[in-house]
Amino acid sequence: MISGPAAAGDGAGWREASSPPSLINPVQEFCPSSHLPFSQRRLGNHNPVQSQDDAVGFTAVDAKAAMRRKGCWGAVPSDRTAKAGAVSMLSRSSSDSKSLGKASRSALVRRHVVALLAVALVLGVPCSIRAAGPPEGQLTWAVHVTLAPTWFDPAETSGIITPYMVLYAIHDAMVKPMPGNSLAPSLAETIAVGDDKLTYEMVIRADARFHDGTPVTAEDVKFSFERYRGAQAAQIKGRVASIETPDARHVRFKLRNAWPDFLTFYASATGAGWIVPKAYVEKTGEEGFKKAPIGAGPYKFVSFNPGVELVLEAFEGYWRKMPSVKRLVLKVIPDEATRLAALKRGEVDIAYSLQGEIAEELQRTPNFKLKAPIVNGTFWLYFADQWDEKSPWHDARVRKAAIMAIDNKAINQALALGFAHITGSIVPETFDYYWTAPAPIHDPAVARKLLAEAGFPRGFDAGEYYCDVAYANLAEAVLNNLAEVGIKAKLRPLERAAFFKGYGEKSFKNLIQGASGAFGNAATRMEAFVAKGGVYVYGSYPELDELFQQQAGEVDPKKREDQLHKMQEIVHDKAIYAHLWQQAFINGVGPRVGQSGFGLIPGYAYTAPYEDVTLAGK
Repeated sequence: MISGPAAAGDGAGWREASSPPSLINPVQEFCPSSHLPFSQRRLGNHNPVQSQDDAVGFTAVDAKAAMRRKGCWGAVPSDRTAKAGAVSMLSRSSSDSKSLGKASRSALVRRHVVALLAVALVLGVPCSIRAAGPPEGQLTWAVHVTLAPTWFDPAETSGIITPYMVLYAIHDAMVKPMPGNSLAPSLAETIAVGDDKLTYEMVIRADARFHDGTPVTAEDVKFSFERYRGAQAAQIKGRVASIETPDARHVRFKLRNAWPDFLTFYASATGAGWIVPKAYVEKTGEEGFKKAPIGAGPYKFVSFNPGVELVLEAFEGYWRKMPSVKRLVLKVIPDEATRLAALKRGEVDIAYSLQGEIAEELQRTPNFKLKAPIVNGTFWLYFADQWDEKSPWHDARVRKAAIMAIDNKAINQALALGFAHITGSIVPETFDYYWTAPAPIHDPAVARKLLAEAGFPRGFDAGEYYCDVAYANLAEAVLNNLAEVGIKAKLRPLERAAFFKGYGEKSFKNLIQGASGAFGNAATRMEAFVAKGGVYVYGSYPELDELFQQQAGEVDPKKREDQLHKMQEIVHDKAIYAHLWQQAFINGVGPRVGQSGFGLIPGYAYTAPYEDVTLAGK
C-alpha cells in the first residue's frame, strides 16, 4: 500500500495520551532538522538557502538521500516541502522551457512529470492502487455532535472542520490535505501553475468515478465551484475570472490577479474544490441531493437517521485504493459518559472527544487506547460587543482583565489532561505565517485592578455566554474564572450546527466561545475571524483591514509573512480575543481497530483517510 510514510503505523508522528503532556509537531518528532525557518519554506519560494530536499524538481533519489543525511528516513517531510515538490515543480517547468527547442521542452516536461510521480512515492501524494481483498467487517464511531444533513453537501461547507468528518468519506476533492501533503493532488492527477501565477491547469484522473459509476468530468468540477455557497464563497469566487473546460479531463482556472492562497482556499479553506456529479444534482434537486448524496469518495451513502446514525458502505471503485472496512456507522452520542460506556461495552469502536475524568478512566482500562493528536482546533473567547461604545467590552482594559482572569493551564490539566497547547493565538502553531504570541498570564489580582481602572470595581453582568454544547464544560470552567474577578455571565449552549449558524449570522451578543479546526494558514484565519467581511467577524479595525488587503496580493513570501505577523500582533495587543487553548482532541479506540486514522493528516481532528482505516489484524 502506498499512502505515505505517515500511514505506516497507527498514530504515526504523534504520541498517545499515556506519554507526558508535551505533544509535538508530527514532523518535529521524527525529524527535527527537516524544519527550515517558515520564511524559507513557502510554496513557490525557491530561495538558494533552501536545503536540497526543498528545491524544486528534486527527484525521489534526491529526497531519499536528503532524508538519510538528516537521519530521518521514513519520516513525513515538511508540509511546505510537499507543496514545493508536488505543485511548484510543475510551475517551474513552464518557465524553464522558454529558451528550449520543442524536443528539449518535451523532454523537460517528461522529466518533471516523472519527478512528480517519484515524489509521490516519497511524500505520500495519493496514488491509485488496489487493496489485497474485498472490504469486510464494520466499524462504529460514537460521534460527539449531532450530524447535520448540510454537511453531506460540499457546497454548504461552513468554514469549520466538522463537515470534513463526512466529506472525507462520501466525497473527494481535486486537491485536499492528505498524509504528508496539505495540498495533495487527489481527483486532479496533475496541477500546473502558469508563469504569471494567474492560470491553474488541472488534469482529472482517468479512473476517477462517482458512486453511480459515471466518470468525474471537467463539467462536474466547474459546476461544483459555481454552486459553492459556503464559507468564504464570495472571496474565492470573486478572485476567479473564468473556468475553462477544454475537454472532459482538463480544467483551467484563470484568476483576476495573482493570489498566493488560491490552492489553499480551493483545497481546504472552502468546499469549492470538493466535487459533486452535476447531472445527479440537477436531477434530484438541492434538497434531494442532501437526502441521498452521491460523491466520488471511498464510501457510499447508505442511510441517515437524523439524531441517530449515518451508515456508509465501501466504494470498491475508489481510485486511490479499495477501502479495507466494508461498513462504517457514525452513531450520534452527545453525552460523554454514554460514549465511554458504549466503547467499553463494544457497542462502538471509536469514541470521539473524551475529556477530564472520562479520559482518565479509559486510560486506566486495559485493551483500550487514548489518541490525542494536537489539531488545528484553536478555541477562544470572542468579545463580540467590543465595537459598541456603550458596552464594557469596548474598553481594552476590560478585555485584558478577562484574559488575565482565565487560568488556561489549570483548565488544560483538568479537561485535556495537560495535552492541549496554550499559545495565546487563534492561529494554529503549525500554520504557515504563524506568529508566536506571548503566553497568556493568569493573574486575578491584576484583572481586578484593570476592571477598577475601567470603572467596574465590583465587576459587571456580562450577559450571555454562547458556546457549542459539545464544549460546555470548557465554557463552565472559563465562566468560573471570570466570576472570580466579578464578571458574571449566563451560559447558552447550542447544538453545533445551530451555534455556528448563529455565530455566522452575527445574531449573538456579549460573549462567544468560538473555535475553528479548519485547514488553511494564518491568512485564512485572519479572513474568517478578523478582517472586515469575514464570516465570523462582528467588527474590525482599519489597520487590520489595510494589512489584510496588502498581504492578499503580496507575492513576496517574506513581505507577506511580515504583514501577517503584524496582523496577529495587533490582534493580540488589542485583545480582540481571549485565547483558551489549541486543542488536543482526545479520543478512545477499542480493541477491534487496527489503523484508526488519527494523526495521519497533520492537524486534522477526526479519523482519515477512511480508506486507510482497518480492523485489527487486517
